[in-house]
Amino acid sequence: MTSTGNFSQRVDALRKLIAETDAIIIGAGSGLSTAAGLDYAGEDFRREFAPWIERYGFTDLYTSGFYPFDTEEERWAYWARHIWFSRFRTGGTELYRLLLEKLSERHSPQTTFVLTTNVDAQFEQSGFARDRIFATQGDYAYLQSASGREKDLVYCKDWVFRAMAATEDCRIPSSLVPRHPRTGEALVPNLRCDDTFVEDDRWHRQAERYHDFVRQHSQGRLLLLEFGVGFNTPGIIRVPFEHMALNFPQTALVRFNRDYPDASLEGIEGRFMAFTEDISTILNEL
Repeated sequence: MTSTGNFSQRVDALRKLIAETDAIIIGAGSGLSTAAGLDYAGEDFRREFAPWIERYGFTDLYTSGFYPFDTEEERWAYWARHIWFSRFRTGGTELYRLLLEKLSERHSPQTTFVLTTNVDAQFEQSGFARDRIFATQGDYAYLQSASGREKDLVYCKDWVFRAMAATEDCRIPSSLVPRHPRTGEALVPNLRCDDTFVEDDRWHRQAERYHDFVRQHSQGRLLLLEFGVGFNTPGIIRVPFEHMALNFPQTALVRFNRDYPDASLEGIEGRFMAFTEDISTILNEL
């Protein structure tokens, strides 16, 4: 497998790998959703968050999530729109559906697994099998107890739309500030920020399924497809994928990354290939 050939040579090598491998693990970071058009600092953000930009000086969705609002009514008016914008606004996107289409030509859900740090559920919304996705960092569609003591999650889609409809002057009514339905405790989005993050029963079930999948295919022909993973949380996908490519006898790693394409480990050169080109262009060539 070449990691330095021209574009057409690398596409040919990727096509051959997909055709001949026994199993595929997709590892996806925020770069894949950015490539899919989910731009959290661009025109869409400026249009949908215009009142918050004017009032609070927000510049992008990521940094605005750390803003210290004075009241719960302000905080949850913002978070209702944040969750809608990230999770419910677009549905599945063309790039994710294209990835599913290309892999489904050769592989069934039983020979494919997704490991992702993204919390936008784009894989699920685009048709990937839900029980073959391990989203390690949470899902915007759910809220959890702020303390982390309660281990059940609260699905929030209906609340999001009610809160958005009731938002006035960047605030929601006090009656719409979300509380845990059983305990009345304050809620927060189910996003991994600290050790209060709730790993519910489904999280543990998907973690076990993922690790079982890795063990099952560790000695066979395994293809790792890594999309848009940088160095924010490299210990979840980027570093383990390189170690699998180094230590599993028939494993290959293909990295799609515009900014950080190079491997860090020595010794995987013959099992590693990188693309910096546009992901949709690559997939359409397969």
